[in-house]
Amino acid sequence: MLYRVQGIVIRSMDYGEGNKIMTLCTEAHGKVAVFVRGAKKARSRHGALVQPFTYGEFSFIRSGTGMGTLNQGEVIESNHKLREDITLAAYSAYACELVDKALLDNETGHFWFDQLKSYLSFLGEGRDPVVLTSLFEMKVLQAAGYGPQVDTCMFSGETEGKFWISAGLGGILSEKERRQDPAAVLVSPGVLKLLRLFSRLDIRRLGNIDVKEETRAELKKIMNSFMEAQLGLKLKSRRFLEQLERYEI
Repeated sequence: MLYRVQGIVIRSMDYGEGNKIMTLCTEAHGKVAVFVRGAKKARSRHGALVQPFTYGEFSFIRSGTGMGTLNQGEVIESNHKLREDITLAAYSAYACELVDKALLDNETGHFWFDQLKSYLSFLGEGRDPVVLTSLFEMKVLQAAGYGPQVDTCMFSGETEGKFWISAGLGGILSEKERRQDPAAVLVSPGVLKLLRLFSRLDIRRLGNIDVKEETRAELKKIMNSFMEAQLGLKLKSRRFLEQLERYEI
């Protein structure tokens, strides 16, 4: 059967001497693996299509739910800026690997496609990568069923006052209830405000948000703790990003 879809290349790997297998996050058919014959050859007309982070239209033949074989394709947005800058490439690879690990094969991918497409577009426009990635992580957690409870205390329902973040319990604790998790950490009002905004905000509607460096550092640390505690994914791209950030510091 012939499929024609819009998709984003979230993974690309060599296969044999001159071929590639790319994994697409598609708008209508979830995550799809597609074999691309001759993609590594210098004069291949498909060379640009298999590059990571490429957004394009792909036609492929597939029988059942197995791997497809590319028939033809067209690049809509190459996102070449994201591959040329090592920091942007690291963030982009992290977002793509998150989708690759969190999205099951053939699972409906409309939500993931829209969020990832906006993430890559905003990243290329120069948006703050820490703020943007934290919002993307929030959307991934929510879509996976592990969205943190940040509007009210998980036990008392309080909405005002000091709050502590419990990554293990998946939300915030009031001062009275902080005993529920001795490992909980105090969250600043500014970061809590951002977390509450992110829990309601579609990434496609993200405006320009300027935050102080200490706020960025706290936000990144809290979201990392939620991702590790709730999803437990060991991602190579996450480790590389952390190494890169240490090197830049």
